[in-house]
Amino acid sequence: MSAESLLHESQALLEGHFQLSSGKHSPRYLQCAVALQHPRIAAALGERIAGAVTDVLGDGPDVVVSPALGGLIIGHEVGRALGVRACFTERVDGSMTMRRGFGLAEGERVLMVEDVITTGLSSRETLAVIRDLGGEPVATASIANRSGKDALDGLPLVSLLQPDFPVWDPEACPLCADGGTAIKPGSRPAA
Repeated sequence: MSAESLLHESQALLEGHFQLSSGKHSPRYLQCAVALQHPRIAAALGERIAGAVTDVLGDGPDVVVSPALGGLIIGHEVGRALGVRACFTERVDGSMTMRRGFGLAEGERVLMVEDVITTGLSSRETLAVIRDLGGEPVATASIANRSGKDALDGLPLVSLLQPDFPVWDPEACPLCADGGTAIKPGSRPAA
């Protein structure tokens, strides 16, 4: 079953009228957390990312690091599929950091995994933490890549999906013009 089929099966691909974190509007929305609540689907997506990363890198990473909260479950599943440990970064007082006893060895090869990459902000912050701790980022990966790019911070960006949903400024949104009201389903406040 394809990644898109798994996301449809779990009802993680939504149709309607949505306000994105950017403040823009769209008729489609991907809520990966809805899919990742199902262990079977999370494992299947993790295995697909692990396979795609191995195809790109040849040698797998030594560790997977993900930004919490969105990347935590899928990062764990990718680590499981690759047979390596998985840890995460988190925001403390507005800054991304690694704590809870996690650490990286000097030169350890790191795969950064996220659920959805749009602007890449959390991913780039996580890559900075990895480098500051002496890790060597070798690639980035995600379930979905909405950035339109095939690299992030100079590293290969491996994704299962590259959704191309229509996006409008609120003033130009045809759904608003028809009298609709956008809902904000995501976890990050709108810009």
